[in-house]
Amino acid sequence: MDGQASTATVAPRTLRLGAGDNVAVALDVVRPGELAQAITARARIPKGHKMALLPIRIGEPVVKLGQIIGFATAHVAPGDWVHEHNVGLHEFDRDYRFAEDARDDDLLTEADRATFQGFRRGSGRTGTRNYIGILTSVNCSASVARFAALAVERSGVLADYPGIDGIVAIVHGTGCGHAASGEGFDVLRRTQWGYASHPNFAGIVMVGLGCEVFQIGRMKKEYGLAETDTFRTLTIQETGGTKKTVAAIQAAILDMLPLAAAAQRETRPASELVLALQCGGSDGYSALTANPALGVASDILVRNGGTSILSETPEIYGAEHLLTRRAASVAIGEKLVSRIRWWEDYCAKNGGEMNNNPSPGNKAGGLTTILEKSLGAAAKGGRSTLRAVYEYAELVTERGFVYMDTPGYDPVAATGQVAGGANLICFTTGRGSAFGAKPAPSIKLATNSDVYRSMEGDMDIDCGDILAGVSLEDKGREIFARILAVASGEHTKSEDLGYGDAEFVPWQIGAVM
Repeated sequence: MDGQASTATVAPRTLRLGAGDNVAVALDVVRPGELAQAITARARIPKGHKMALLPIRIGEPVVKLGQIIGFATAHVAPGDWVHEHNVGLHEFDRDYRFAEDARDDDLLTEADRATFQGFRRGSGRTGTRNYIGILTSVNCSASVARFAALAVERSGVLADYPGIDGIVAIVHGTGCGHAASGEGFDVLRRTQWGYASHPNFAGIVMVGLGCEVFQIGRMKKEYGLAETDTFRTLTIQETGGTKKTVAAIQAAILDMLPLAAAAQRETRPASELVLALQCGGSDGYSALTANPALGVASDILVRNGGTSILSETPEIYGAEHLLTRRAASVAIGEKLVSRIRWWEDYCAKNGGEMNNNPSPGNKAGGLTTILEKSLGAAAKGGRSTLRAVYEYAELVTERGFVYMDTPGYDPVAATGQVAGGANLICFTTGRGSAFGAKPAPSIKLATNSDVYRSMEGDMDIDCGDILAGVSLEDKGREIFARILAVASGEHTKSEDLGYGDAEFVPWQIGAVM
């Protein structure tokens, strides 16, 4: 070869996800003139973005994963970059085919089910963590709650109780300046009660100002609550101001510490796990790697008798027909569609539209429309039958795969799921979301290896190796094994970083007055 080494040109990797798709996803950057899928690229196709495989005329659908993700707004030639500059969205009919694909979940026998080490509570539910919480009824008591948590931590007393995971101040920005009845109030009440009764808390002190709309006494009466050794309430005004209230909270917690420390982990069946399925900072790989792999893990949990909660209604918009077909009954499917209709009306009243959802980061990662984003989001739910649909922060009582109506904004969605009983979270991200929650630990799954490597201190599992040949089934089993380990006390990266103190964000519906 005249002393010169030969160089072979390696074709950029692309993936056609369905036989009827007219686009492929770029796994590597495709440069103009390069050959991919036997087609010459006419433009630069960034990683995670789409390249046209066939001519698509104006008004014709763009199809990915066998589903419509948008419509061409300009003529598209094979090899073109397909994104928001030539794709738009308009309404079209979905075939809901309610309950047509419902099937048995093929549950394992109790003897064959996985187990974990959890905290069995007197309520009959099982916790994965052992916190003491300071819950606030209103933003006016937020600082006092934080002062009290800090005072306990600085005292050094927690060193004597290594079995307690910490003191958590659960603060928020509402509780007053809104109506004392109606949808918004009901959502806040369910959220507060969901946290107050959560099995990851061994004890709760609830503190208010005293004159707020969200009255602690009213909540106690409506839920039939009484003061106990592990549930105490007080207000700043009745106690005599900030310093006295901090001291009273600190004293109440000191009384609770020995009781909380007495709780011991014991072997519990995986059927007592309630898993929140979350995604944030999604990209073009989400539907290929982490989300469907999490779906496999969700199905494994369901077969073990456990529960997984899919949420974020604006982010399953356009893919809801894939869920209605799996509904256990027509009524369950219709309830999901009714929540979609609520959101359409909600957006219209507030001057928005459902396609406003994909963020700039989502679009930079290759997601063009909410329909495309929704295909990936829905994949987190695996293939199990949809057993129930819940409103925001409702207590989840049905076992199996269920749905909870929440916004797409991650902290608000996760807050509702945790209030509903989720005792841990799996959170997929392609752009690199920084998130953690308390009292429920959050396992972070990177959709691609680039993000995993650059944010390894935040990410728990690299799902990018699926693109290198690891099967979805193997990755799903890896995720499920990590779920059991974290449920048994293994720390997640977000826990080690200290996330979770600012991620309690109840959904605020209605006028602020």
